[in-house]
Amino acid sequence: MATRTDEHSRVLGGIVCLAAALGAALFLYGLSVESYWALALPVAAVTLFVLGLVFWIGWTIATIQVQASGDVLVPAGGPSAATTPDADASPEGASHADAEGTDSAPREGEA
Repeated sequence: MATRTDEHSRVLGGIVCLAAALGAALFLYGLSVESYWALALPVAAVTLFVLGLVFWIGWTIATIQVQASGDVLVPAGGPSAATTPDADASPEGASHADAEGTDSAPREGEA
């Protein structure tokens, strides 16, 4: 047994289908009589719809208010670690091991 809401949804769906069929018929009729408006109106509608979406996205980005949550992120070496040079680095910015072409990480099988 269908509820009142189900029946209402079916009627609304039928109306939408009829409107789409009527719009398609008008579009095809406009094309058959070579009307400029048959192409201009759908193109204008789609263009305005897309521009409206872009405006809405921009408005949302511009007006959103975000509350920060959680802890403040700090670099591993402390707040000034990113700007403090390494004490054992050479003036060129490379360590002695890097200059020789070797890395300081143990190789497979070494400990």
